[in-house]
Parts: sequence; C-alpha cells; structure tokens
Amino acid sequence: MAIMRLRREDPRVVGSFKLHRRLGAGGMGVVYLGSDRRGQRVALKVIRPDLAEDEEFRTRFAREVSAARRIRGGCTARLVAADLDAARPWFATQYVPGPSLHDKVHEGGPLSAAQVAAVGAALAEGLVAVHEAGVVHRDLKPSNILLSPKGPRIIDFGIAWATGASTLTHVGTAVGSPGFLAPEQVRGAAVTPATDVFSLGATLAYAATGDSPFGQGSSEVMLYRVVHEDAHLSAVPPALAPIVAACLAKSPEDRPSTLQLSLRLKEIAAREARGLPAARVTTDAPAATIRTVRSNTTGSRTAGRTGERATGRPTGSGAGSGRRPARPTAGGGGRGRTVPASRAGGGSRPGRRPLPRSEARRRLLRQRLVVFVTVTVAVALGIALVQGVFS
Repeated sequence: MAIMRLRREDPRVVGSFKLHRRLGAGGMGVVYLGSDRRGQRVALKVIRPDLAEDEEFRTRFAREVSAARRIRGGCTARLVAADLDAARPWFATQYVPGPSLHDKVHEGGPLSAAQVAAVGAALAEGLVAVHEAGVVHRDLKPSNILLSPKGPRIIDFGIAWATGASTLTHVGTAVGSPGFLAPEQVRGAAVTPATDVFSLGATLAYAATGDSPFGQGSSEVMLYRVVHEDAHLSAVPPALAPIVAACLAKSPEDRPSTLQLSLRLKEIAAREARGLPAARVTTDAPAATIRTVRSNTTGSRTAGRTGERATGRPTGSGAGSGRRPARPTAGGGGRGRTVPASRAGGGSRPGRRPLPRSEARRRLLRQRLVVFVTVTVAVALGIALVQGVFS
C-alpha cells in the first residue's frame, strides 16, 4: 500500500487520532495512517460524503462494525475505534506494516507452491474466526491481504457488508473486484461463508500465477466468466490445482469449508517445503477431494501399520514380488538413499522386526566392551609370557 502526503482537502485530525499520510482510496472512502496520543498507529478509513448522507447505509454500516468488533484471531487487523454518528462515519483498525499480497506478487513475481499454501492456510484459519463472528468479508482479494512480519492479515472488514443485504449496488454493478467475486454475488443472491471461500481460491490462484484465474477484461466480461466459464488453472502448480479448483466451484455447496481448507493447505505447505511429491487425487468432485484426502491418507497409513504387524515386515510394492523391500539407511531420517533389506543390518531375516535404535546402541557398546576386555587380557598375558621367557 503506497503512502502519500495528505492533500489540502484531507482532515488533519479525526476523533482522537492525528492523521499523517494517505494510505489509499477506494469506493467507500479514503484510508489514512494515523496515531493516537500514545503513539499507537492505526489505519483510519473515512466514509465518502455521499454514502454518509444515506441513512440506510449508516444503519448497515453500524451493524457490520458491531459484528467486526466480535472477530477474534491473529489473522485480521483488529478494530480499534469507530464513530458511526459523525458527519462522515469512520473507523480505525490496527495498522499492519508490510506490502499487500497484490503488490508482493506484482513486484516480485508469483510465490512458490509452499509459500502459497502457507499463506492460504493462515487466511483460511483466519476466516474460520471471521465466520464464527457472523461476518462474511465479501471482498477478499490480494489487495485486502497484507503480508506482515507476523503473517498475513485480512483488512477491510465490514465495509462490503455495509453496502446492503443485496450484493448489487443501485446501478446494478456488483460490489467488489470482478475477478474475485463469487457467482452468487454477481447474480445478487445471498452471501454465505462459501462466498469468501471462492474469493480465497481466486486469491491463491493469483498468488501462484500473478493473474486472476478468469483473465483480464472489462467488468462485464469478467463477471460473465465468473458465472459461466471455468477458471484457467493450467499455470497453478499441480500440488495446489485441485484445492484451488474446489474453492472455485460454481455452486457454494460444492466448495470446501474454511476449516477443511486450513488443514489441507497446512499439509501441502509442509510437504512442499520438504520437497515431497504431491498426493494422488482420483476423485472428480472438487469438494469431495478436500473432504476425503485426509481420511484416505490416514487410512492408508493405518493399513500399512496393520500389514506390518501381521506379516512381520512392511507391506508395499516389494511384498510378494520375489524381492525384499528397500529400507532407508541408518541415520537417513527416512529421506536418504535406500539399500535392500538383505544388505542392511538388523533386519535380514524374514519375520524379524528391526531393533529399536536405543537397543542397537546398547548392543554395540556391549560388543565393543567385550572386545576391549579381551584384547587387554591378551596383551597382559603376552607381556607376562615375554617377561618369563627373558627372565
């Protein structure tokens, strides 16, 4: 977010906050960088004069600011103060240092799959708290996500909701950014938490590719694509493409929940950071993919452990094929090169389970002690014999 000098028409003081710079301007008003008497910095937004004269807007704005006060969680910019009865209503939130996701990608290029998954997991977890407070953001997009040193933060709560129960303005245009709106917003239908899930999916696609999944064009063209055309995800990394596609399902019922997203994205972030291959997904239903992948993974691990207990050796491609399965070398942590079981110590016999590492160490120490004592006794006897011969 660019910081600019105050203009002549800008106020210098709003409420108990002194204004220092302009942070930006949008459809609802102007955002300023301000501070209170204690030096606490805030992002203070003053509503446009024409909206301030709309009593219906004021009522809705007050309702949503009240809801925003209930939001708890570290992934949001905390509401500090607000004046709903001022000539121009305003509200102040905690100032979050750091670039927006939009500026980060625009200036530095797309993020890696691991970075996108980590950011997405934090945002999904933040949306869980937002939705539990009864708030739907309705304008989640890269410019409304700030990348602070402590993690991503979602800003501009309550404003999109304050424009009305309908998602359309009086002139028939959708509220929000066309490339990140959900189909139900374009149609003027009721919004739900699934609406934010769609926007989050579009935001993750932007972070991974540097472009909206619905391309570029006029507002009318973009809105048509959102409702009637599939998102373009060919440039999204394979590890992320299934979950992004699930978020961008046209029907809200087919999208995963924010909790499911958070769990799945954490798994992807951890796997990508370690450089492991992506999990195989065989279902065609996007939401079912997210709901079942965790249980399938758990089930396969359980089956592997059960097979090992029953046969005394790991199950897998090596079992029943005439060759013994390969095992990681000692000290490799499961990531080093592998050698056949017949060449690895401690597990060459069929049906014999490998010793725990602590037990193996104790055996090695005992063996070394026996060798040491034996050699010492032999040397002592040799010295005594030599002395006897030459005495």
